[in-house]
Amino acid sequence: MNPAAPALRFRSLACTPIVVPLRFPLGTSAATVTAAPLLLLDVQSEEGVVGRAYAFAYRPSGARAMAEVLADAAQLIAGDPMAPAAVAAKLQRRMTLIGVTGVVRMALSLLDMALWDALAVAAGRPLAALLGGAPQPVPAYNSSGLGLMAPAAAADEALKLLEGGFKTVKLRLGYASVGEDIERVRAVRNVLPADIQLLVDYNQGLSTAESLARGRALQAEGVAWLEEPTRHDDLDGYAQIARELALPVQLGENFNGPLAMQQALAARACDLVMPDVSRIGGVTGWMQAAGIAAAYGVPMSSHLMPEISAHLMTATPTAHLVEYVDWLDPVLDQPCRVVEGCVVVPDTPGTGLAWDAAAVKRFRLG
Repeated sequence: MNPAAPALRFRSLACTPIVVPLRFPLGTSAATVTAAPLLLLDVQSEEGVVGRAYAFAYRPSGARAMAEVLADAAQLIAGDPMAPAAVAAKLQRRMTLIGVTGVVRMALSLLDMALWDALAVAAGRPLAALLGGAPQPVPAYNSSGLGLMAPAAAADEALKLLEGGFKTVKLRLGYASVGEDIERVRAVRNVLPADIQLLVDYNQGLSTAESLARGRALQAEGVAWLEEPTRHDDLDGYAQIARELALPVQLGENFNGPLAMQQALAARACDLVMPDVSRIGGVTGWMQAAGIAAAYGVPMSSHLMPEISAHLMTATPTAHLVEYVDWLDPVLDQPCRVVEGCVVVPDTPGTGLAWDAAAVKRFRLG
């Protein structure tokens, strides 16, 4: 960090829950998502520096619950130095009895992201640079659409997702039969140029046995990874799947902190990892997880929130792909830029997040 950057002390925070309609409704094996509940966070230092971050809340109630946890956290760290690792340790201790998982983990991760943004703003440097990376384009895949739908509709939407020069797109599966899954894969694969990678995601919709059966069928269909076929915490099941399939197994969006990643890798439960910055422990947890992935030599991708995740990927030794979604675009002054299939990390202080106040007001959750 720039040694000339002022030391910051925490003053206050403001949470704004919003719900933004999706450009591409997203049908998964769990539910159909037509709007994204998000929680925007602004952290204010005593010195007047503002740090911003956001998280996908999954449900409107999730955004409200995180806001309540953050209000509690703000009281606990009032006047403290805005030192993310120290703040994380203090809040972890104070919230141990309620459990630092789920909504609590996400709230504390969100706070950590905003603190890091404030520090980078104060230093006058992009977050990527503050972490030892550099503002640069980061390879990404388009995950904004391709939910469960008819084969012809999937083929049509797949072509739309190539806008921006993407070389990789993701398709959700989990139909009633393996035949229906294969039908969708072939419909999409047939319209995509040969150099485009196709990823598939089951959103934890299968049993271990069914994961193996469908995984074996998919191995001949030209897909690049098999994501979360079964319950995310069944490490024994994942170890069997990873061992028996040639198709790389992707896991990690539900890792609760870096220790969960270490346990999954120690169990040989996956070939690839993709932590979510709002579940892994924010920027602080991400960097710890990146070290673990590097120690195991495992490629590490991101889950959602590309505006923040791309900065982190520049400082990740085994960086693979950023998951791109356009969900935050409607409320940003400067939406995330994609050029030739890469998310462009801006050369501006912090993460570069700045809210469009009128749009935030329009989408605010009542």
